[in-house]
Amino acid sequence: MILEAELIPRLRKGDEKAFRYLVETYQRRVYNTILALVQNAEEAEDIAQEVFVEVYETITAFRGEAKLSTWLYRIATSNALKAIQKKKAQKRFSFLSSLFGANNEVIYHPPDFHHPGVALEDKEQMQHLFAAIAQLADKQKIAFTLHHLDGLSYQEIAEVMQTSLSSVESLIHRAKQNLKKQLKYILIFH
Repeated sequence: MILEAELIPRLRKGDEKAFRYLVETYQRRVYNTILALVQNAEEAEDIAQEVFVEVYETITAFRGEAKLSTWLYRIATSNALKAIQKKKAQKRFSFLSSLFGANNEVIYHPPDFHHPGVALEDKEQMQHLFAAIAQLADKQKIAFTLHHLDGLSYQEIAEVMQTSLSSVESLIHRAKQNLKKQLKYILIFH
């Protein structure tokens, strides 16, 4: 085990063992956070790799004002949001045209999403939950995911999101309210 105080200088020097330790220690958490946000396993893997490449390339810019894990989550959520925004822009018009078939019948099918932390018997319920999470505003989605799926405290989330503790509390509260509405709607029409 390498302590963070020792890890950061070693990373700055390009120490491969230190970088391998960083990846092995955080790759699962970073991947799961990204997966919860983008809801596509292949895309989450790509983004997670990009996160570690970015860390490797920019570690000298890390000022140490926050914990290394906080910085990793910040990069991970930022890159995931960029991917979501890019995908939304690309699919905006193709999605609208794909909603309807030749005779104007609705043919939209929600994505089949599987998260590695979900037991098989809970997959259907979690599919509904992740579909509802996907509908949240970006900041609510990040705060909710970091707290409920990654177990970060409100203070840690505030550091990751570079916002106040009261903002995080508000985001999570609104996320819960919106999820209740979404899940109620989904369950009524399911």
